[in-house]
Amino acid sequence: MEREQHELYEYARDRIKQKKLLYYHFIVLFIGSIFLFIANKWLSFYPETTWWIWAMTIWIFIFLFHFIKVFIIDSFMNKNWERTQIDKLMQQQTKKVEKLKNDFENSKSLEE
Repeated sequence: MEREQHELYEYARDRIKQKKLLYYHFIVLFIGSIFLFIANKWLSFYPETTWWIWAMTIWIFIFLFHFIKVFIIDSFMNKNWERTQIDKLMQQQTKKVEKLKNDFENSKSLEE
């Protein structure tokens, strides 16, 4: 397998793993919400309050952050984006080094 194909394969494998974990998180959220409801209502665990709604609200917000990370942030901040950013930074560093070399050579020639 060529290097580029291998990188594409690794990226696809990572994306599938991210999505799989997100789906797993959703299933745990669903089962957990049922368990919290049962614990509050049927098992009479602090039955005077509806605490399970607050717990589920917090859990849903955490799930939404996970969803945003997987489907929004990671979809455009991928390997190509990283490579582009690295190339830009390397070009900037190269320009700075060239400028420093030129400045040094100019100051050296002025001293002579």
